[in-house]
Amino acid sequence: MKAEIISIGDELLLGQVIDTNSAWIGQELNKLGVHVHFKSTIGDSREILLKTLHESAERSDIIVMTGGLGPTKDDLTKHILCEFFDTKLIQNDAVLAWVQSIFLKRNLPMLASNNEQAMVPEICEVLWNRNGTAPGMYFVKNNKVFISMPGVPFEMKCIFEEEVIPKLQQQFSFPSIIHKTILTASIGESFLAKKIATIEDSLPSHIKLAYLPSVGAVRLRLSAYGNDNRVLAEELNTIVDSLYACIGEYIYGEEEDTLSQSVGKLLAAKNNTVATAESCTGGYLAHLLTSIPGSSSYYTGSILAYANVIKENILQVDKNILIQNGAVSEACVKAMAENCRRIMHTDYAIATSGVAGPSGGTKEKPVGTVWIAVATPTHCIARVFNMGDHRGRTIERTALMGLDMLRKELIAAK
Repeated sequence: MKAEIISIGDELLLGQVIDTNSAWIGQELNKLGVHVHFKSTIGDSREILLKTLHESAERSDIIVMTGGLGPTKDDLTKHILCEFFDTKLIQNDAVLAWVQSIFLKRNLPMLASNNEQAMVPEICEVLWNRNGTAPGMYFVKNNKVFISMPGVPFEMKCIFEEEVIPKLQQQFSFPSIIHKTILTASIGESFLAKKIATIEDSLPSHIKLAYLPSVGAVRLRLSAYGNDNRVLAEELNTIVDSLYACIGEYIYGEEEDTLSQSVGKLLAAKNNTVATAESCTGGYLAHLLTSIPGSSSYYTGSILAYANVIKENILQVDKNILIQNGAVSEACVKAMAENCRRIMHTDYAIATSGVAGPSGGTKEKPVGTVWIAVATPTHCIARVFNMGDHRGRTIERTALMGLDMLRKELIAAK
């Protein structure tokens, strides 16, 4: 079963609006076991939409469209659908009554253009839109399904969940599909692939593994296809167990977990506390920690020591360390972490200091050089990294690496 998604609107092509609809629809179709093999974004053009509709009918079983269904003159979709399906617009009295009730409830005048929302292609099945005035439309032609929905995300999602999914499930018999996502940090995609190569090579043909890298992390998504959910789940669990045995030190969570959540759970479970001393990350590490509800039970605060004078006067880093080793050094970052832990009266502390760039680098300490330290109740560790020459990514990677270093220390202390 193949599907494609068509997003309609000049604003999408111009970048004035970001197309989140197609990503969401793709995820929902995938849950049904439908393979989305084509996506396109087109402008408000009769010729292009007609051409796209004819092409999509040749290559796909389910065609999902969003956009172009409003009350303004540039909303052409349903008129072009009439042309494609060789039909005409008719008034749907139920939709008209719904639109009128919305304007009455809001005490707004009903314009002639709003009446147009009740005009739908004669051969379509109306998809009810309880969050707006533009209904969705469901067509079947030569065993192909065409679905047209408004582009407003909260309207589209409601129509798809309440109207589209039940109709598709009634019309088609979909295969079972189960996904499992494993989240890793502190290891690059290629190194990860090398470590789990044996596991990947042994996967049966109906189970696929995808690598989904992002800044500071790589998601491993396993997808199992078949006819028996129980059997598929058992197979996936066996593979996941193998991954934990092979790369468990790099795994920080599953599905929608974040590194901040994982660290927070470990701290809360042990009744431990943490503080941060940040230089190059500028408070981003504190932001990640405090983004988790309930973080006040384990996170006490941060000393944002961007300038050396703050490192010396507030964090009490020995002036000689700054003179002899510099702020971007093992000695400095260890002193920052240890002193932060002592000043804040916490069990743990994370410290960061580096050259975020784009300027300020030297031959010995090029842009992207970062030192991270974690002070624990018994010792202090520090590691040096080169995070690259992009300032934003350097800050994000540094904060995430600091969290992962803390995560490993918490696990080791069990």
